[in-house]
Amino acid sequence: MQFAKSTDYALHALVYLANSESEDKVGIKELSNKLNVSESYLSKIMTQLRKDGIIRAVPGVKGGYELSRPASDITFLDVILSTEGRQNMFTCSNSDSKQHTLLIDESNGQLLEQEKDQRVCRIKEVMDRAEIFLHEFLNSHSIQTTLDEATKDRHNQL
Repeated sequence: MQFAKSTDYALHALVYLANSESEDKVGIKELSNKLNVSESYLSKIMTQLRKDGIIRAVPGVKGGYELSRPASDITFLDVILSTEGRQNMFTCSNSDSKQHTLLIDESNGQLLEQEKDQRVCRIKEVMDRAEIFLHEFLNSHSIQTTLDEATKDRHNQL
């Protein structure tokens, strides 16, 4: 599994916004220079983050982008769902396929009774549980926890 570059850029942009002076808005030019990303590509990412309520755009001469809520309230999961979409990570190929004959009861060659009615994909069950664990982990890490870890690392190096 690999996340898109837009997720990488979005997370870095949010950390940069959270770490900037609270009164300062960050313009797209500054942000694209800091992240070494084209302005047009970054603008698309920022538009999606804005639509999902993660950041807000402030118009005007002193305008730019800012977080729409505290960095501690913006989780990695929020950002990933915004940039990657909200689809399931795994989809069972076909519950009616011969792949599911692996679920046949060896003693009588019949599908287990619950399998007949529900067409349960055992592989999907495992993958869905893994996705739940991943979501829980990503939801427990915020932009602020990332900044806190970086600050702790800097103090430990002194």
